[in-house]
Amino acid sequence: MKYLILGAGPSGLSFAYRLLQKGEKDFLILEKEAEAGGLCRSIEINDAPLDIGGGHFVDTRDNMVLELLFEVMPREEWNIYERNSQIALYDQFINSPIESNIWQFSIEKQIDYLKEAAVAGCNLGEPKPNKFVEWIYWKLGKKIAEDYMIPYNQKMFGNDLDILGTYWLDKLPNVSFEETLRSCLEKKAYGTQPGHAKFLYPKKYGSGEVWKRMADKLSSHIRYNICIDRMDVEKLRINDEYKAEKIICTIPWTEFKEISGLECSYADTIKQLRYSSIVVEYVAENLQSDAQWIYYPDLNISYHRILNRTSFSQGDGYWTETNAVRYKPNAENYSYMNKYAYPLNTIDKPIMIKKLLKKMSEKNVFGLGRWGEWQHYNSDVVVRRAVELADRIH
Repeated sequence: MKYLILGAGPSGLSFAYRLLQKGEKDFLILEKEAEAGGLCRSIEINDAPLDIGGGHFVDTRDNMVLELLFEVMPREEWNIYERNSQIALYDQFINSPIESNIWQFSIEKQIDYLKEAAVAGCNLGEPKPNKFVEWIYWKLGKKIAEDYMIPYNQKMFGNDLDILGTYWLDKLPNVSFEETLRSCLEKKAYGTQPGHAKFLYPKKYGSGEVWKRMADKLSSHIRYNICIDRMDVEKLRINDEYKAEKIICTIPWTEFKEISGLECSYADTIKQLRYSSIVVEYVAENLQSDAQWIYYPDLNISYHRILNRTSFSQGDGYWTETNAVRYKPNAENYSYMNKYAYPLNTIDKPIMIKKLLKKMSEKNVFGLGRWGEWQHYNSDVVVRRAVELADRIH
């Protein structure tokens, strides 16, 4: 076929759907699982939806993405929410991001935070560090670093945060010291708000519903239960069975047992790509909170985030996200382990992935999405990237 798409997650489905919009029908999607959706799949637990890949919400700011998704699942089937995310710290809950909301602490704690933030490197004109932990101290000061940012990220990504770079931090909200100080004086948040300040979520279903419907529209072009583990980049073959003019890879490069026709240096690059695994666990009890999700930096608590189902979806209860290394199974609760949850932004990853994707594209193999590009993209971002790639190479 003209196009062979590896993976029926949001990236692969959106690329294929864009081809269909353009009148192209000569393509095939191969999917390892028995259903489409990837990390954004949903199941039903206690007669209500549960997102097995964690929380996946659609941002409201990209009209091109919304137009495509509303074509698949009409606008009237979505609810729109104002983001309410919180942080559990000092036996209380404050709003996120922390640097905009320390005014919600006691005066004594506000003073402690402001004293440290005032002498953070970025406020003293010091150069931006290249390592993640050093950047946290440089940007936010010692108090926020040690009380919140370092333990939370250790829980999410692993204890060795020194392997992470700083090039990916532009996606975080930018709050200056002046804005932090002003928020404490005026008792309201200042600065850039986090991503998904407004977001969409289905009224009756989980986040996987839109991808399920997109897959239904592409059903004759999808083959399920296909384990993809061999690629020949010279012959453009997959598993010695499927051949295409162009291959779109949205699955993790580390899943391939063999990539023939590729120099050893590129195979070594793939081996150096890092990721973290996350377990999602459902808990039936209801939280006394109207927050949609809550961050937990306390190292004595295994999970790093709670998704409060009652505040954005149907049904009772909540689900937690826990790094697989920290997870302790509970036989009473439903849980699902996502081997590939977050690509790790290691210091040398930009050079490695740029080199790999450039070489692959020369062979008519294109990396796309969270795993094809090894970037921590949200689902709405990968829709745009899929459309742009389809428009560029079709």
